[in-house]
Amino acid sequence: MKIVAFALIALAVLALLVLVHRWLWIRLVRDTTAPGGLPRRIGTTLIIALPLLSVAALTAGRAGAPFPLQRAVSWPGFLWLALLLYLTLTMLVAEPIRALSLRRLAQRPPAGTEPRPAAEPHLAGVGGGTAPQDPASAPAPDGGGPAQEPGSGAGPGADLLDRRRFVARAIGGAAAAVAVGTVANGAYGVLRGPSVRRVRVPLAKLPRAAHGFRIAVVSDIHLGPILGRAHTQRIVDSVNRTQPDLIAIVGDLVDGNVHDLGPAAEPLRRLSARHGSYFVTGNHEYFSGAQQWVGHVRELGLTPLENARRALPYFDLAGVNDIAGESEGHGPDFRAALGDRDRARAAVLLAHQPVVIHDAVRHGVDLQLSGHTHGGQLWPGNYLAELANPTVAGLERYGDTQLYVSRGAGAWGPPVRVGAPSDITVVELASPQA
Repeated sequence: MKIVAFALIALAVLALLVLVHRWLWIRLVRDTTAPGGLPRRIGTTLIIALPLLSVAALTAGRAGAPFPLQRAVSWPGFLWLALLLYLTLTMLVAEPIRALSLRRLAQRPPAGTEPRPAAEPHLAGVGGGTAPQDPASAPAPDGGGPAQEPGSGAGPGADLLDRRRFVARAIGGAAAAVAVGTVANGAYGVLRGPSVRRVRVPLAKLPRAAHGFRIAVVSDIHLGPILGRAHTQRIVDSVNRTQPDLIAIVGDLVDGNVHDLGPAAEPLRRLSARHGSYFVTGNHEYFSGAQQWVGHVRELGLTPLENARRALPYFDLAGVNDIAGESEGHGPDFRAALGDRDRARAAVLLAHQPVVIHDAVRHGVDLQLSGHTHGGQLWPGNYLAELANPTVAGLERYGDTQLYVSRGAGAWGPPVRVGAPSDITVVELASPQA
């Protein structure tokens, strides 16, 4: 039944995408170009090729395609997905304007068809002459019908068509400019690297000596065919500049295997913190060979917390596997990570997905650090993220447990963020005794 339901949903999504692409072709290609012309042929080719590249970008990695091919299809394919979203939104907003403009245009007579005032009676026949003849109705030099307006080619009908095409080009061009500008700005934000946020979190059980302890929280780096070694280096440099006491990478480090992305992850070796760097798996690790990556990050100097706990001088640091690992028998085990600890000590939990917050509450966790949501990544995706996650971004309290969710340092799919800028968060712990 699950397979049938998935197939039906996939078919519905595919049908919707086909309809959206056809509608965009009508509005942006057919309505703005002349039949048979080069612009229309180019537009039609793009509206067919770009969605095919998007499908290739989504499937190439899991199909085992060579990494250079993955990179070749990912840039245009994923960028088109972001552009498709904002082209659709802007064209939907522009549709009432288009309809109103065309309605007003239809109420105006085409050029050359305005009614002419009747000839003055006393002029008709004076001196045996006739009323002046309108140039537009004068016989053509070859004796044919009325002369056409120069360049019109088909009289009033062609003039109306030109006006409709002008409206379509103006509205479509404005909508396309807004969409392209939005995507370009969002891509620049991702490729420039994440900003650093600072959040102060008071913990009731934290001793005075730990007041001001800084944890650099990094999530959702998403190394892959688009974001590579330079992206990692920017993140490492930003983290090290904050001089944290501890570094926590809370999942979704990669979108690919160690063979392809090992060099991209290499700068992580230079992460520096007094109490070390720690790592927990995210759902994307289980799409990419989680156990291989756990072993590899250990080689890079990070400490994986696989349903495990470390007793630090001032509090307990625990980590659980992502719930995606349940399919491989490596899901989260809160009893193993937290079951036998001294609850008089403060506990900080690293868990990729915010949805496990209720397990954290039951096990007496003081602070859970998570990612996964990307803050929605592409507006209005934040509203969808709110349906699936208790907290999309920022700090919230659940009983005696606080949950902080980072928007992430990278991006999945399109290397674009709109309304949800990427971040690295320095969480500064505060003691009530200070």
